[in-house]
Amino acid sequence: MAPLKMLNLQDPPEAPANPVMAVVVPVYGNEESIPALLDALADVAQTLRTTLGVDLEAMFVVDGSPDHSEAVLASLLPHCPFPAQLVTHSRNFGSFAAIRTGLAHAEADFYGVLAADLQEPPALLANFAAALTAGDHDIAVGVRTGRDDPAASAWASRCFWSLYRRFVNPEIPAGGVDVFACSRRVRDALVALGEANTSLIGQLYWLGFRRAEVPYRRQRRQHGRSGWTFARKVRYMLDSVFAFTDLPIRLLALLGATCVAVSVGWAAAVVFAKLVGGVPVSGYAALAVMTLFFGGINAVGVGIAGAYAWRAYENTKGRPLSLTSSQRVFRAAATPRRHAA
Repeated sequence: MAPLKMLNLQDPPEAPANPVMAVVVPVYGNEESIPALLDALADVAQTLRTTLGVDLEAMFVVDGSPDHSEAVLASLLPHCPFPAQLVTHSRNFGSFAAIRTGLAHAEADFYGVLAADLQEPPALLANFAAALTAGDHDIAVGVRTGRDDPAASAWASRCFWSLYRRFVNPEIPAGGVDVFACSRRVRDALVALGEANTSLIGQLYWLGFRRAEVPYRRQRRQHGRSGWTFARKVRYMLDSVFAFTDLPIRLLALLGATCVAVSVGWAAAVVFAKLVGGVPVSGYAALAVMTLFFGGINAVGVGIAGAYAWRAYENTKGRPLSLTSSQRVFRAAATPRRHAA
């Protein structure tokens, strides 16, 4: 009797997994807002799955928070309808460091950044995902069209971002950028920029790529106090200026050149006054001319030295000289043969 043939039974092919969007949430002093935040993220996860076919994952980074935020998250996250990770910093390193930690630890197709205080609506994540999954954009940023903050806080924020646009990057929206989302390729490039004392948003715009702007209205803070103090804003502004522009050096050189020009005119006036007897104090003319002239020369020299130092500093950052957003190869079409007559 002929041997029986073994049937080659194969498992049915698995359906392709949905793309995943990981939302990174830095946490500092947000104990009271966490339950409402998790409820909002659950709604966003349902919206993403039903409308875009995108799964949501959450990456919470507790940045040395002095309250019970970590304990609250540890107790509530196992009951959430979406997967989540909880990472804790050894101390407070700042919200941008927490965002970097979350971006580095998460593995997804798209990445979003959201504040834990609910002032930026979590529903923005769905708009970000829609812009990114369409394939026309690599970065989506939230642009404030209004805010429900107290008048003093709103005014201070407008001043801050106005100075940022003027002295750091004019491409930043007028209301500034606090939340954004990006593709995996942009995430990889952003995490690779391992610079300290810099601006995360400045780096995001330095990378380039195709950006989409999603308007929203900033909500009033319901719980706790913001850790974004005036001192931190000033430090962030200085870090942004020194990391992305040589404007202070150029201003110093310009001031020096102006002093030299003024000293030449002043020297002519002092010499003329001396000749006509208008300078009774002996040695005043020479002292005034020398002080102005050499003071200006000194400022120009410091500006020139600063320009060389800036270029050396730029090289120590290790930023790539260029980034490619796409690469396509086109093969030459086959040349039709000519048939002999």
